[in-house]
Amino acid sequence: MAKELLRMEGITKVYPNGFMANKDVTLSVSEGEIHALMGENGAGKTTLMKILFGHEACQEGKIYINGEEVKIENPLDAIDKGIGMVHQHFMQVPNLSVAENVMLGIEPGKGQLFDKKKAIELTRAAAEKYQLDLDPNALIRDLSVGSKQKVELLKSLIRGVKVLILDEPTAVLTPQETRELFAQLKNLKKQGYGMIFISHKLEEVMELCDRCTVLRHGRVTGHGNIQELNPAMLSRMMVEREVNLEIDKAPAVPKETILHIEKLNYVNDFGKHIIQDLSFGIRAGEVVGIAGVEGNGQTELSEIITGLLHRTSGEIILNGTETSGKKIKEIRNLGLAHISEDRMKYGIAQNLSIRDNIASIYLENPKFKKGPFLNVKELNEFVDNCIEEFEIACTGGTEAVRFLSGGNIQKVIVAREFSCGANFIIANQPTRGIDVGTADLIRRLLVKYTREKGVGVLLISSDLNEVTEVSDRLLVMREGRISAQFHDVKAVSTDELGEYMLGVKHMTPEEMGDLS
Repeated sequence: MAKELLRMEGITKVYPNGFMANKDVTLSVSEGEIHALMGENGAGKTTLMKILFGHEACQEGKIYINGEEVKIENPLDAIDKGIGMVHQHFMQVPNLSVAENVMLGIEPGKGQLFDKKKAIELTRAAAEKYQLDLDPNALIRDLSVGSKQKVELLKSLIRGVKVLILDEPTAVLTPQETRELFAQLKNLKKQGYGMIFISHKLEEVMELCDRCTVLRHGRVTGHGNIQELNPAMLSRMMVEREVNLEIDKAPAVPKETILHIEKLNYVNDFGKHIIQDLSFGIRAGEVVGIAGVEGNGQTELSEIITGLLHRTSGEIILNGTETSGKKIKEIRNLGLAHISEDRMKYGIAQNLSIRDNIASIYLENPKFKKGPFLNVKELNEFVDNCIEEFEIACTGGTEAVRFLSGGNIQKVIVAREFSCGANFIIANQPTRGIDVGTADLIRRLLVKYTREKGVGVLLISSDLNEVTEVSDRLLVMREGRISAQFHDVKAVSTDELGEYMLGVKHMTPEEMGDLS
């Protein structure tokens, strides 16, 4: 029987506002085991891992490492005790090298002097030991997303941890990069490492993991050996219902062009050409998906269209009006709604209430005016209806949005943007890091709004299952250009998409056809 590396027993965490994040949670990880931790946003996964990694303390419960009870005071203490964490959002300094990032905090050298040569030697030796193909001298900013993920792994492994927490590690990877990561994790498993794998992707859990623990409302609702379970059983444990991951949708009937982009270019502050002569269009009644490895211009495209970033050259025409020189508010008034990639930075005001966050774009709407004054009662009723319609789990409209789970924060944003009457929606990573139930709701709403209201949607997503399931037409972006277009989206495999995303394949302009 494998040795138990970690045991969290009877963990209970209650916040000062009375919210019970964890109640009597028990989880164990053995040597050579990959253990899936699953649940909706707000189920208690993040809090449980914060307790394990020393970010938070619990009121009740015990933690055992190698059979001995321990108190974990902070993240450095967790690392010293053999617990490492690979964060979903990489904790790296872009302008430093791989070796400098890996050795940050444990720099070799005498006194104040940093021995760069020794750091490179140690990094190269560790990368070879763990079969992580990395150049110690490469700058982080020049690496692919997959390589940055390897740096995160190496940072933990070089510090001697034996239990790894992996928080949504495949969220931004192509299928090829995901397979490479899985091979590396299976290699670590053979070496006796224990891993906690946090993911909303049921197919990944089924492929990679040995056991699972499922949380709902802070409590354990299911656990067991993966071989004895299936995706339907896991989804029922998570959301109390079976989630159909396939969307049955009527064929799109595209109409007039809503958005037209012509020869768009963007050069960043470092002089790098991020978007290069990009031209395409989106019509009413269709979802146009964009797939691509992160860092190939998708984020900049989204921010330029919405006015968050200024283009270098080119045309953007929204509902017949050129948007050059217009403010964000003026572009929104042309018929634009926006689900931002970074919901915490651009999507919400964390310290304001749910009501204020939803109402923020309606303050000058004549519908909610009584003469020169705001009709607060009618606006509040509208917001309350949004909360009900979009199934936002909260204590009421006056609750601060920061207290909500990630999935419910996303529902607040979706409620605000989908209710504003816009005929063009940019949905940038709309379901990243949220549970299957909320993701299913958002995807179905995107399709519903195109079919029933004639809305045009630009869907940017690193989830290839999402873009192939929701999109009516699919574009691939690589190095700031469109490298492929698919009209029969269902016919393209995720592996084939990955090849276009990585540049292994590319289409000629004739093969792509009309992009408008």
